[in-house]
Amino acid sequence: MAFDPTSPEQRQRRFRPIPVRMLVPNVITLLAICAGLTAIRLSTEGRMQLAVGAIVFAAILDGIDGRVARLIKGQSKFGAELDSLADFVNFGVAPGLILYFWQLNELHDGGWIAAMMYAISGGLRLARFNATMDDPNKPPFASNFFTGVPAPAGAITVLLPIYLGFLGVPKPPALLTAFYTLLIAFLMVSRLPVFSGKQIRMRVPPELLLPVFVAVVFFVALLVVYPWQILSAGSILYILSLPLGFKSYRDQAARYARTSGTTVAPAAGVTQPADASAPSPAAKHPDEDRPPERLH
Repeated sequence: MAFDPTSPEQRQRRFRPIPVRMLVPNVITLLAICAGLTAIRLSTEGRMQLAVGAIVFAAILDGIDGRVARLIKGQSKFGAELDSLADFVNFGVAPGLILYFWQLNELHDGGWIAAMMYAISGGLRLARFNATMDDPNKPPFASNFFTGVPAPAGAITVLLPIYLGFLGVPKPPALLTAFYTLLIAFLMVSRLPVFSGKQIRMRVPPELLLPVFVAVVFFVALLVVYPWQILSAGSILYILSLPLGFKSYRDQAARYARTSGTTVAPAAGVTQPADASAPSPAAKHPDEDRPPERLH
């Protein structure tokens, strides 16, 4: 039977209603893209504090959309791809341009290359994640780690010179800012294992529920009242914590090798049989720094 796109059956199949729960996470992601694009515009106008604030707001939305999708069962493949695009715009392109308009333009072409390399590194980092998402050879413990600094953390961290500038710290030489930008770009595309903490399942005892709420509200209040101090301290602590994540990965890899008889690549998370004739065990792993593929 020939395919007839005008038949009632085909029209019903193509234009079936979409549940609202499928739209809510995508609307949040679109708001994050709007925040990232607005940050670019604000940086071209010299309103750097608002531009940086828009990036932080986009990072908050990025942390919300995936969790909302899982909570209301609004996952879809379209949403996963849209989230990846949003990450590239918000945490790759926008921070690079903000740094360029803030100081890197003093280096002319050299500053533009540094900003461009950062943006490209963000895109490559996301592309690598998409390509290795379904790797069956990843050991179980590797699901606790990102491969390289995740894009949102890279965006927040790379803006550290601007936070310090808002606090009255004199601007560093433009060449130093360019070097720092390239360093964060390198950490994003590196094979460095970075602790994610996504597999930590914490249950709050009933008697501590109110203190936890108070602590969260207190932190949010500090972020609103002292944003640059909190972001500066958080960025510095995050950079200093990277060696701890690498050490934790190596320790867990060594334990896994002793118990399973396999070896694990230092940062790639790929298992190999200790004996070349032995088969490699397959292990499942969840997604990393963006919402999981929002299934159907």
